[in-house]
Amino acid sequence: MVRDSGSPDQNQQMTGAQALVRSLEEIGVTDIFGMPGGAILPFYDPLLASEKIRHVLVRHEQGAGHAAEGYAMATGRVGVCVATSGPGATNLVTAIGDAHMDSVPMVAITGQVGSTAIGTDAFQEADIVGSTMPFVKHSFLVTSPDEVPSRVAEAFHLASTGRPGPVLIDFTKDAQVGETEFHWPPRMDLPGYSLPGKPNQRRIAQAAEAIASAERPVFYLGGGLSRAGVPVEQLNELVQLVGAPFTTTLTALDVLPTDHPLNLGMPGMHGTVAAVGALQRADLIITLGARFDDRVTGKPDTFARHAAVIHVDIDPAEISKIRTADIPIVGDLKDVVPALTAACREQFAVEPRAEIDQWLTEVAHIRVTYPTDWTDTDDGLLQPQEVITHLDKAADKDTIWVTGVGQHQMWAAHYLHFNQPRSWLTSAGAGTMGYGVPAAMGAKEACPDRPVWLIDGDGCFQMTNQELATCTLNNIPIKVAIINNSSLGMVRQWQNLFYGERYSNTDLHTGAGTEHIPDFAKLAEAYGAVGLRCERLEDVDDVIAQANAINDRPVVIDFIVSADAQVWPMVAAGVSNDEIQHARGMSPVWEEE
Repeated sequence: MVRDSGSPDQNQQMTGAQALVRSLEEIGVTDIFGMPGGAILPFYDPLLASEKIRHVLVRHEQGAGHAAEGYAMATGRVGVCVATSGPGATNLVTAIGDAHMDSVPMVAITGQVGSTAIGTDAFQEADIVGSTMPFVKHSFLVTSPDEVPSRVAEAFHLASTGRPGPVLIDFTKDAQVGETEFHWPPRMDLPGYSLPGKPNQRRIAQAAEAIASAERPVFYLGGGLSRAGVPVEQLNELVQLVGAPFTTTLTALDVLPTDHPLNLGMPGMHGTVAAVGALQRADLIITLGARFDDRVTGKPDTFARHAAVIHVDIDPAEISKIRTADIPIVGDLKDVVPALTAACREQFAVEPRAEIDQWLTEVAHIRVTYPTDWTDTDDGLLQPQEVITHLDKAADKDTIWVTGVGQHQMWAAHYLHFNQPRSWLTSAGAGTMGYGVPAAMGAKEACPDRPVWLIDGDGCFQMTNQELATCTLNNIPIKVAIINNSSLGMVRQWQNLFYGERYSNTDLHTGAGTEHIPDFAKLAEAYGAVGLRCERLEDVDDVIAQANAINDRPVVIDFIVSADAQVWPMVAAGVSNDEIQHARGMSPVWEEE
C-alpha cells in the first residue's frame, strides 16, 4: 500500500538511507526484524531516529525472515526483514524461499557493496538478486538514491497484491549514502504486472450449474482463502448454501471453525481418512485457493478419478498446472466467493438440485468409522498426541498456534481447534525446520494481546532457539511446547516404515545415555525465559497452567515423549490416495465403485 501522508515537507534533500527510512514510514511499516552489518549500516543510522518504526534485533538473519513471515501471516500485512550483504543476505534465502512457497507477503531489504565494486568479489559481496530470483515475485538492485522511494513503493505493491509473495530490494552502499531529493508518493513503473479483474461471470454460472447437478460434491479449501482475507461469514455462507462437506489444506485449517459440522479435516499424505476418501469418491471438487500439491494428490493420475474440477485461483499459472480444471476461474477470492454464492442461489431457485443426502450419510459414516486417533506406545512415555490435546483444551480461543515441521506439525494439525482466521502459522510448501521460534516471535510482535503458542520438535527447536534471547530482550513473551522425542521424528518414522527400522542418524541423543542434551529447561533459563519439564501424564495440565499464568517473559516446556509414536493416517509417497493407512492398519478404506 502506498499512501500520501500529507506532510508539508514531502520534497527535501536527504541521503538514500534516510529516504529508505522515510519511504517505509510513509507506507505504514511499524515493525521490522533485522541485523546490521557494514553494507546496510548507512540505513541503520537514520533508523535509530525513527519514531514510527520499531526494529527487533534478531540473533540470526534467518530468524528475521521467519519473524517477518509470522508477522505477515498473523496480520495480513507485509512483513519486513533487513540484512547486510554477503552472508547476511544469504542467511535470508531459506526464509525467502519459505515465503515464496506459502505465498506470504514479505519485503526483504539487503545491503550491497558499492556499485563500482559489484562483480569484483569484494568483501562480503554476494549476488543476492540472482540467488533469490527463482523464488521471489520480483527483485530490485538499487544503485542510485533517486530510485529509493519508487522501488520501495513498487516492492510493497508487488508483495501485497495478486498472489502475495516475497520481494527483495538490494541497496548498494552508494545508493544509501548518496544525496537525493525525497518525493512522496513516488511514481511506480511495473510494466507487465497486472492484477486479475472481476471473475468471468460465464465461468461463475458454469460453476453454479456444475454444483447444482453434482451428487458427490466436495469443497477443497486452500491457503489462498487466508491470503485473500475472505471473511469467514462469506465463506461459510457459500459452504452452507451448497451443503457439501469440505476439506482444508495444511495452510487453511483456520479458514472455518474446526468444529464446523461439514469439516472433514485435512486431506493428503497425513490427512484424515474422511477427507482423503471424500476427494477420491467425489464427482465434483470445488477448489478455492488450493494448488493440488503432491502432498494432497499423492500419485496425480489416480487422484479423484471420477471428479470434475472447479478451480479458482488468483494466479493463472496454478490452474491446470497439476490437475486439469474443467471450469477454470481466475480471480480474487474476495470477489469470487460472494459471486459464486449469488450464482448458486440463483441456480438453485431455477431448477431442483441433485440429491446429496446419501453422499452426506456416506461421508458421515466414514468419519465415524475411521476417526483420527492414536495407539499408545508401550514404553511408558508421554504420548505426543495427548500432550497436544491438553494444550488445546487449556488454550484461550484467540490463541495463535505456530509449529515447526515434522511429526509434531501433523499432530498439531489434527488435534488443535481453531475458531478464527489467522490463528495457524506453519511452514507448508518448503517444510522448513527452524521456522517455529522466529515465526512465533513475529506473530507475537504483531499481535501482543493474543496468546502465541509454538508447538515445536526438539530437532526444529535447536535450529533457531537463539531467538529466545530476542524475545526476552524485546518483551515478546511467546510460549513454547517442545515435543521432545529425542530424534528427528518424521525421518525416523519413514525409516521405521520403509527402511527396515534402520535408524541412520536420526537419534539426537546417541551416546548420551539418559542425559538431556541439551537440557532445554536450563537453556530456556539461560536465555532469560522460564524453563519447565514434563515427563508424566498426571503433571501435564499443571505444567501447562503454570506456562499460561506467565506473561512477562517467554516460557519453554520440555515434554519428554515417546520416540515410537507415529503419525496416522498416512499415504506413502508416490502411491495412490486409495492406499491410505489408518492407525489400525486398514487399507484401502473406500472401495471403488
